[in-house]
Amino acid sequence: MFRKIATVCAAGALVFSLAACSPSSDTTAASGGTTEKGTIAVITVDLGNPYWQAEADTAKAAIEDLGYTSTVNAHNGDADKQNQLIDSAISTKVQAIILDPAGADESVAAVQKATDAGIPVFLVNAEISEQGIAKSQIVSNNAQGATIGAEAWVEAMGENGVYVELFGNPTDNNAQVRSDGYAAVISGYPGLTKVGQETANWDRAEGKTKMEGLLAAHPEITGVIAGNDEMALGAIEALTDAGKISTVKVLGFDGNADAVDAINAGTMVATVLQPIVTGTQEAVAQADSFIRTGETGVADEKQSIDCVLINKDNTADYTSPFVLG
Repeated sequence: MFRKIATVCAAGALVFSLAACSPSSDTTAASGGTTEKGTIAVITVDLGNPYWQAEADTAKAAIEDLGYTSTVNAHNGDADKQNQLIDSAISTKVQAIILDPAGADESVAAVQKATDAGIPVFLVNAEISEQGIAKSQIVSNNAQGATIGAEAWVEAMGENGVYVELFGNPTDNNAQVRSDGYAAVISGYPGLTKVGQETANWDRAEGKTKMEGLLAAHPEITGVIAGNDEMALGAIEALTDAGKISTVKVLGFDGNADAVDAINAGTMVATVLQPIVTGTQEAVAQADSFIRTGETGVADEKQSIDCVLINKDNTADYTSPFVLG
């Protein structure tokens, strides 16, 4: 069970100013070299994706604000590369690791290796399939987020229509939780019929390609539900090219800036903002607490933060990437 963290991204959030983290380089470090406090390593998924870029930027800013040096790398969903990055962090004797894991099962051994080496690991955004290894696992409440997103989309669909789904990375538990959350809501509306599903691995280009195939097979569709914004934005590109965007309702998930722009443009019904800024800041704070005191400062390893719906009514409250209010 996850312990719920109070959501602070909706209003009045204290947000660290984000330091630039270049996606063209695997590693970034604080200017001035090492500090007496040492280094905290950040290992994210994909620096070419705005969601994970925001995660990396937030972690880097928070770490350096506390007086540590940071390194930032990405495994791109490759468990072998993740293992290499963990090995590197161990060999350089970092103080802690902030990790967005490359799969729930695939990452257990890597987290165990770091823990066995005396380096605490703090997971953010995604969980692993075992407890008692990482010090913290902080995730968005994906089931709650999928519920509020699906409810908004069902309303936009008028409770009727034919739709398809773009599914995320199968090794990421978040993909299935969101898909199940969507299904739980939509199943209550017999006027909505699902005619296809494709895996697009959280990627915009793949989302466009898979959407083109779904359109060819099901030109009658009137709705698209996507596991994240990047896939939804790819679907919007395909629908626009096909001249169908005005008749198809698209739902995203994450709350990135391009999705908010799409909502304002009328090409996306809504997106579900994941509080990645809040969750990442919390992971860094818990890492700092553990380094200093041997305790994270929270009662539970697993922690969740509620998501927030973004639609045409509140896009003006979107103040910076992945922050509403």
